[in-house]
Amino acid sequence: MGKVLVTLKILPDGVESNLDELTEKLKNLDVGKFNSIEKEPIAFGLVALKPSYVVEDSGGVSDLLEEKAREIAGVKAAEVVDATLV
Repeated sequence: MGKVLVTLKILPDGVESNLDELTEKLKNLDVGKFNSIEKEPIAFGLVALKPSYVVEDSGGVSDLLEEKAREIAGVKAAEVVDATLV
């Protein structure tokens, strides 16, 4: 099987959320290998985080990443926004 670069879009609970702390927690997810993270301004001071991970190309890995990200305190929503073969 090959490898896939999966990018998530993470919305924090609010503008007062500590993005540095949230970033560290996202870097330590135990699914795949953390690749990078970008910040995307949304509106009114709210910033989304877009972490990416290199994972095995097997069924259900994207869903597992979403689940693990949603379990982190301070995360309001998480969804896969991109998946690319590497």
